Amino acid sequence: MQLPDSAHTSQPWRIHEIAPDFDLEDVWALPTSGGPDDFPQLVELAQTFDPEQGSSKLVAGLFALRWKIGELLGWDRESDGLGSRVPTLRDRLPEDLLRDLPEQAPSLPFTPLYLTENEFAAEIANRTMHGIAHVGWVEDGHGGYRGQMAVLVKRNGLFGSAYMAAIAPFRHLIVYPRMMREFESEWQERMRGQGKAVA
Repeated sequence: MQLPDSAHTSQPWRIHEIAPDFDLEDVWALPTSGGPDDFPQLVELAQTFDPEQGSSKLVAGLFALRWKIGELLGWDRESDGLGSRVPTLRDRLPEDLLRDLPEQAPSLPFTPLYLTENEFAAEIANRTMHGIAHVGWVEDGHGGYRGQMAVLVKRNGLFGSAYMAAIAPFRHLIVYPRMMREFESEWQERMRGQGKAVA
């Protein structure tokens, strides 16, 4: 379920101090109910979840098309990535967040940025933008917790702005809804595997 920006901005996330110059693009409630100690499970799922390998052929096809177009037009070259076109946000991290940095998930294009007891952030950069995927663990108002995802973006000029505007309908109408269903299914399977009740 898509949430208002305030669902992210009202939380005392560390990302606010690290990336104040990034625009908040999307905020979604993740269908991942759990207890106060289940956040590490969400981080593990977020780092291994690959929409291209999910059951939705349409989502997999859109991602494959994006990577193919990026390859043909040179959007994803190393020279346009982290540490080249833009500096990594790790350069902005305070000392306490530099400890125990998360490891890179080999199958995903995002580079882990930091991990706390209720936040995980990862970044990506290419010719279109510098982006952050932020996952948090919030109280659900019913005595439990759930995941929450935010996407923050710094567009690369007019080209980046045009690109983000062009893909917005696909993200909101096709990609995110199907990804959420897939995410929910994998989360419930993990919880059952640990003998935990699934709401």
